[in-house]
Amino acid sequence: MFDLTGKVAVVTGGNGGIGLGMARGLAEAGARVVLSGRDAAKGTAAAKQIDAVFIAGDVTLESDCDALMAGAASLLGRVDILVNNAGINIRGRPESLAVGDWTRVIETNLTSAFMCAQAAHPHMLRAGGGKIINIGSMMSVFGAPYATAYAASKGGIVQMTKSLATAWAADNIQVNAVLPGWIDTDLTRAGREQVEGLHERVLARTPAGRWGEPRDMAGVAVFLAAPASDFITGAAIAVDGGYSALG
Repeated sequence: MFDLTGKVAVVTGGNGGIGLGMARGLAEAGARVVLSGRDAAKGTAAAKQIDAVFIAGDVTLESDCDALMAGAASLLGRVDILVNNAGINIRGRPESLAVGDWTRVIETNLTSAFMCAQAAHPHMLRAGGGKIINIGSMMSVFGAPYATAYAASKGGIVQMTKSLATAWAADNIQVNAVLPGWIDTDLTRAGREQVEGLHERVLARTPAGRWGEPRDMAGVAVFLAAPASDFITGAAIAVDGGYSALG
């Protein structure tokens, strides 16, 4: 039920953090993995860690999304799994957030996921079905005064996931979202530097009593990519050490 042997997975933003944690899990379950990102040196090094392929690209460009899926299919023969993980955050209160920064976050976190899903769709049709895993956030559910654009993009991820799931269910493509809690990554380390008291508040609220680690994301990635989840689509699954359970 969890064997991914023979499957090909594409992970955007897969050169570190949550993306690499998920990619490692997919590779260990037998999938052949393609990582994508803008930093070629970082991506190549990450790919070597898990015996993956790296394809450089900017997923905010429709042409690069198309080229990524075409490249994965050309190199490895097919595309079965897409993890839309590429994302950024530009923190700031809404009254002072530049519209250009808002647009950059939305394009990187939300529009890119839509374009990659569109680009993957015909390849999944040829493969007889597929799995799309969109990375949301606790900010898909909660608000924060310093994360307006980020929260909007991640809320959009959940609703887009539901729409794609209903549109493509007949194509045997399951589309689900994962909502990571506070995971120890470069992105959240920057948040701890910029938001006073964030570290202490996260520990105080999280029942597990710790920050998550990228390896904590591997299991849910394998589950949502594998036959075990064939009747699950349109769901948003929190992986947060119980953070959201407190309401």
